[in-house]
This record gives sequence, structure tokens and C-alpha cells, in this order.
Amino acid sequence: MKLVCLRRISVISDEKIMKIVHIITRLILGGAQENTLITCKELAARDHDVTLITGPALGPEGELFEQTKNQKYKTIVVNSLRRQINPVYDIPAYFKIKKLLKEINPDIVHTHSAKAGILGRYAAYNLNPRPKIIHGIHGLSFYPYLRPAVNTFYKVIERAAAKKTDAFICVADAMTEKSLAAGIGRPEQFTTAYSAIEEEQFLNPIPQEQLNDFRKKYNIPQNAVVLVTIARLFHLKGHEFIIESAKKLADKFDNCIWLFVGDGILKQDLENKIAIYGLKEKFRFTGLLPTSQMPLVIQACDILVHCSLREGLARVLPQAMLCGKPAISFDIDGAKEVVNSDTGRLVEPVNVKQLIEACSELIADEQLRKKLGANGREFVKDKFAPKTMVDIIEKVYSELLLAP
Repeated sequence: MKLVCLRRISVISDEKIMKIVHIITRLILGGAQENTLITCKELAARDHDVTLITGPALGPEGELFEQTKNQKYKTIVVNSLRRQINPVYDIPAYFKIKKLLKEINPDIVHTHSAKAGILGRYAAYNLNPRPKIIHGIHGLSFYPYLRPAVNTFYKVIERAAAKKTDAFICVADAMTEKSLAAGIGRPEQFTTAYSAIEEEQFLNPIPQEQLNDFRKKYNIPQNAVVLVTIARLFHLKGHEFIIESAKKLADKFDNCIWLFVGDGILKQDLENKIAIYGLKEKFRFTGLLPTSQMPLVIQACDILVHCSLREGLARVLPQAMLCGKPAISFDIDGAKEVVNSDTGRLVEPVNVKQLIEACSELIADEQLRKKLGANGREFVKDKFAPKTMVDIIEKVYSELLLAP
């Protein structure tokens, strides 16, 4: 396969097979960002020449730039590449990206996230020679909770960009289904590659002493059943539904603690709501924690609860399963592709009654929690391995380069 590919692509050295550029809007703490960094790292480890173009990591979510250091791929920051729509930034960002791509002369341009996806694809399409263009769909810019006019606007933009796209790589089958339903792309353009996780740190058991220390740090009793939520404290992440469910669950189970991991603009609002309900003793907030601590967080808890109303496929679901913990999730987008009756519980979105029932069942039954956790680990272990994801992505690249 490599010898055939060399006819099409620019050869940098005997070892460098493809010249690849990834473009993402910003390297904040997030699933799309972690996915992209793993992809760049693994492709570079396979001796491809990889460059990552990104904007500054602005916002309260935390950043992942540290993970780009001492890597085999190059990272370039375009200061004008911003998340918000603003021609003052967007026009310079487009021309800067186009200039960089012209200098690099890549064989593959792979974009991620909405803004970088639009600017990056248009910039790449207008090059001569034109590289193959792939867009990664980690989540969709249009969703049910947006105003209809805004949804229509995003769909029109994505349909236009799709005409300049050779292939789409989605983190879940649900993303393909929703894209096609919105008139974006053609079925043969789509491939699913589940978003990879650095699995070893999640699979390896953490010493009990460290787990105990984590609980002590946040004043969590050792015998408590801990329901953990790992998400930005932001709109559509669903923390309010968890607080509502805790009103009933705290009366029924006096040994429960809810742990919110993350930070964001809604922290004060959530704390106020918890205080009004008289639940201050039942909730803990950790603030931002580095991604390296997520295995410790999850292993120190008992049940993952994820009530987001907008996701591609939340990485925290398979992360919990790799740690042997059951997951309770709203049934949105790709959640059903990992959470089922054997690995956790799916709940109808916004249905607090169902959420209470699912939590009650798992809180009350430790053996069921262990059984679901063990099932989940086996179910996701191969699906979410970095090698699995990058094998799929590399195959898509190679097939595009071999196409006439």
C-alpha cells in the first residue's frame, strides 16, 4: 500500500508517507480536542509528517497546549482563529490558514469543529494542487435547542462546506445519520471512528490509598455512593436535571454524594439552586482538573451520570466503562452506541423521573454496579483504542489518495 501511495503524495523522506494538516478552532479541555491530539500523536508515530493548526485556547474551560509539547508533530497557533462568528477575526484567519497550507503543501487536510471546519475546508479547496479534504464530526453545530433560524443558518453553511469535502469521519453513527438527514454529504462519504482514549491509565487500577485520599480531599465519606458528573458547568450540560433528581434521591439514600467535576459560567447558579433545595452537604465541586486526573476521579466514584443535551458521543461514557463503572446517560446522539442495559442505563432526555429511577436502581445494588461496569469495560476496550481509531482514519486517507 505504501509504495502505491508514493505515486500520489509528496515524499519528504523514505519514512514520511503522507503530509497531513489537522485544523481545530481551539485546544480547550474537550472531547474533540483530546481526539485530535491523539490522532496527531499516533499519525506522527507512524512517521507521517503532521502539522496541527489551532487558534488560541480562550475561555474558562481550561487548555490542552501542554500536550502538544515534545511531540513529533508541529503545532501552529493562528491568533485570529476564534470560536465566535466575527468577520474582523474570520477573514484574517482564512487568509492565514490558506497561506500556511500553501507553504506546507499537504496531501491531506483534516478539519475539526465548526469554525475551523468552515475556514479550513474553504482554504484547502482553493489551493492548487488541492489536497484531499476530510472533516471530523465530533458534534453538530445545529441541534434541537437552538432557534429555528439559527439552525437553518448552520445547516446551509454545512451543506455548502460539504460540497468541498471529500470525506467525513464521525465519532458516532448518530452523527452520520443526523448529517444525512440535514442534507449534508452523501452516504458513501461517511466513516465512523470512535473517539480514541489513552486507555492504559483508565484500565490500570489505582491504589486504594490514592482513592481514599481523593475522597478525603473533597470531604466524601469512604462508605458513600458517589455519583460523578464530568462536564463544563455550562448550558445544555444538564447539571440542573441532576440537582432536581437529587431532591428525591437524597431523601431515599442518605449515603449519596454528588460530585461535579469541571468549571464554567453556571457554577454560581448551580450552587444557588443546591442551596435553595437544602442539598449543600450532598454536593461537591472540584473545579477544573487536568485530564490526567480523570482515571483517579472516576475510579474513586461509583456511578457516572451524564445528562448533557448535546453531544456527539461523550468520551466520559467509555472512560467510565474502562474504569469498570456503570454509566447513566440521557439518550441523545451517540450515547446509545455504548450505553445499554448491559453497561448502564439510558434515560429519556429531560425526564427527571426516569433519571431518579435509574439512579435508585444502581445506588441500591452494588453487585449490579460491578456487573454493568465489568460488561462496559469489555464492550468498549477495543472500540476506543487509539490504534483502532487511527487505523480507520489512516485507511480513509490512503483510499482518498489512491482515488482517481
